[in-house]
Amino acid sequence: MPAVPDSLREAIVLGVDPGTRVVGFGAIVLAPTGPVFLGCGVIKPRTGAPIAERLGHIRAELDAVLSALRPGVVVVEEAFAHRNVQSALRIGEGRGVVLSCAVAAGARAEQLSPASAKKALVGFGGAHKTQVASMVQRSLRLEAPPQPLDASDALALALAWALSGRSAAARRGA
Repeated sequence: MPAVPDSLREAIVLGVDPGTRVVGFGAIVLAPTGPVFLGCGVIKPRTGAPIAERLGHIRAELDAVLSALRPGVVVVEEAFAHRNVQSALRIGEGRGVVLSCAVAAGARAEQLSPASAKKALVGFGGAHKTQVASMVQRSLRLEAPPQPLDASDALALALAWALSGRSAAARRGA
């Protein structure tokens, strides 16, 4: 990903779909004509690696993404209850790494629930990931839905935050 100049920092929003096996990220620029796609991808630690190694890999890779993109805001998926307590704990560990990296990079950390991001884009908080990917594609005028779905989920977080009105308030306060 290309390095972003300081002058654009406040206009860049990075969405992050946290996890410990796959972390999706997606960045947009808040332009006067509407959000513009900047880039997206995933961070995948080595399969079967111990949790501490996976978290360390995520931190190092996310630090590199943050250094290149220099976002003013990082929007992270809010914690939600899982049926599997172990999964909830692992996602919490991943969220902690993401929030810490964001603040250490000088970005403002914001949180949105998955349902509120889906509702903002699709109109239904229980929308399927493929529906969300299609709306991200349309919203950003892309030729195809962003892949993989972890990356499109991250872009959905960034777009939902931009649509929420908090982005305008943040720019006025900057």
